[in-house]
Amino acid sequence: MFINLTQSRQWWELRPDVQALSTFLSTGSVDNDRPATESSAHGTIGLFKVTGVTFMQTIDWDHFQAIALHAGTITHAEPFPEARRPAYKLTVDFGPDLGIRRSSAQITDHYSTDDLVGRQILAVVNFPPKQIGPMRSECLVTGFYSEDGGVVLAVPDKPVQNGARLG
Repeated sequence: MFINLTQSRQWWELRPDVQALSTFLSTGSVDNDRPATESSAHGTIGLFKVTGVTFMQTIDWDHFQAIALHAGTITHAEPFPEARRPAYKLTVDFGPDLGIRRSSAQITDHYSTDDLVGRQILAVVNFPPKQIGPMRSECLVTGFYSEDGGVVLAVPDKPVQNGARLG
């Protein structure tokens, strides 16, 4: 739910939790000791949750362009028993310019390893590599949280060239 705050002035002024949001929006922090990123919903920069309503900071085009979201094809998937939460080790082909990258993905609720091989996905490829147990994850496979808490992959609805950038 998103609220146009300029049209809700009385509601805004009467709620103490919304006054905290006002401080967040004007100063970037909830109080003098904690930056906004520590209090944001899901630990994500730019989100602030007030009584079940999530407010989102807007970004400009340059911020969006900084995120390299590219299509790739999963060429190999295997269980990742060493992971803390159920996950798969994925090998993804992003084409000749970006190459082959590995990722750990917590997508076991909705997919088997056989379901994944040959599937195109959308991934962030410009995060620094992250060590996850014994493997080094080189991209972040994207998806949506379903009502049951599992992850449903974000995928192109038609085939695209490996390495194609979302824009």
